[in-house]
Amino acid sequence: MRAADRLVAETVRRGGPWLAVLAVTSVLGAFAQLSLPLVLGRTVDELVADGTGAATWLGACAGVVILTVACDTLGVWASGSSGARSSAWLRERVVRGVLGIGPTITRRFPEGDLVTRMGLNTEEIGHAPESLVTGAVLVIPTAGGIVALTLIDPLLTATLVVGLVLIALVLRAFLTVSTAIAGEYQAAQGDIAARLVDALAGARTIAAAGTADRERARVLTALPLLRRHAMAMWRANARAGVQAGAVVPLLEVAVLGVGGLRLAAGDLTAGELYAAARYVVLGAGLGSALGYVGRLARARAAAARVDELVAGSPRAYGTRPLPPGPGRLELRGVDAGGLREVDLVIPGGQAVAVVGRSGAGKSLLAAVAGRLVDPRHGTVHLDGVPLPELSREALRRAVGYAFERPVLLGDTVAAAIALGVDTSARTPGTGRRRTGEGQAERPGANREVVQAAARAARADTFVRRLPLGYDTPLREAPMSGGERQRLGLARAFAQGRRLLILDDATSSLDTVTERQVARTLSGELRDRTRLIVTHRVATAAAADRVIWLDDGRVRACGSHRALWADPAYRAVFQAGA
Repeated sequence: MRAADRLVAETVRRGGPWLAVLAVTSVLGAFAQLSLPLVLGRTVDELVADGTGAATWLGACAGVVILTVACDTLGVWASGSSGARSSAWLRERVVRGVLGIGPTITRRFPEGDLVTRMGLNTEEIGHAPESLVTGAVLVIPTAGGIVALTLIDPLLTATLVVGLVLIALVLRAFLTVSTAIAGEYQAAQGDIAARLVDALAGARTIAAAGTADRERARVLTALPLLRRHAMAMWRANARAGVQAGAVVPLLEVAVLGVGGLRLAAGDLTAGELYAAARYVVLGAGLGSALGYVGRLARARAAAARVDELVAGSPRAYGTRPLPPGPGRLELRGVDAGGLREVDLVIPGGQAVAVVGRSGAGKSLLAAVAGRLVDPRHGTVHLDGVPLPELSREALRRAVGYAFERPVLLGDTVAAAIALGVDTSARTPGTGRRRTGEGQAERPGANREVVQAAARAARADTFVRRLPLGYDTPLREAPMSGGERQRLGLARAFAQGRRLLILDDATSSLDTVTERQVARTLSGELRDRTRLIVTHRVATAAAADRVIWLDDGRVRACGSHRALWADPAYRAVFQAGA
């Protein structure tokens, strides 16, 4: 739990100025509580005596009560503000880390579990500042009670300390047990969330198959486990509460019994006995830390889960720009997942089709080519520069990706196409840059790039038919699978200056549209290198060159016409791979 504890400590430090306010108000409130028994005791003694100074002490009592209420009120505000600030910092760090690691993170953690860790678990950690500060401040009344009882009568102090040791042992055991149970509970939550996200993604399939009841049972498989962990947490909390609750009244009775004997012997006054009774309550208030310890336990368990996300190193980028070049792509001795010993040289400006049976490594090759995935061994170069040495901006300006099932991000259709687009890029089909080095961007330049890319992807016509055209909100733009693919292609065309990687990105297009896009790729976009993962004969035939993958290795590389003479090559398409 050391890494988790470090993360909790760092989150506490990010509480901002409101955390300091919480600490100050908690400390002032604690001292106000400490002073109240003394002031009340002196008031009782004055009232029992001649009462001449009672008014002064009654005023002091009122002042202490007002200070206590003010500290409590401000402390509640500071607690919420510091917790929100800490949670916001942690969520930003987690999201930055997850997105920085890249798509490989989803191979370790299901999407629903990732959402749970970034949502519920970070919120649990966000409660750590309040739990630590408020729980630590409880030590002040306890220590003050010990000191005050020592000044009244050391024998009373000894009685209190024995009880406090028992309470501390109960709290320590509760923290250890609760941390373990909370971790298991949170893991069960993540499992349910992961199954639910999978079910939502396949909602149409479930409805078509009529398996909603079966799927509901699958999603809630971990529900009995979740209940078991919840009950274990409740039992641990109840057991610790009973133990601490039993110690506190026994402790009060013991101290009051000893105090009564001292009063009878004339060693204590009535006011001192009353003050001693109040200080015992304050000193035993350490038992009320049970709730804060429970929160801290949940925060530590959540931190262990969140730390697994932030512990991985985000993908490192270099600082080099791309030199002038045609987009020559080289893979040297690449091993990555299912790819083995891949050596390829793709000349700049060529259209290269990647074919192979399902599972041959086509999509993985596409991911490695644009550095969505880094190879375990080997290097990938673009125009002579290893991809890891390129700056993030240079790499993403140079490479455009289109996928079989594109995810459209942005508020509007135009924003979805413009995602990640540098408006100084060349407008597809014109070869002209919108802005030069050191030049100011012209108003509307971004929209021109977006529209030109949409025309190249044959998306402009249907986008203009939408209610607000390019400004139509995505959620109000119902689209078919083919239309979504065309927007994904437009996004890639607008972004990739030198290298376009199309991972089965035309599979949902009708035959006419696919041929139009193919003409665009061989015409307007011929100045860019095009790596096209496909299972269609026509696409492979239109390419300048074909890379044939088989079981993660390059089986052959050449023209489609030459490869077609091989029956095994023809079988790749006949099998529908």
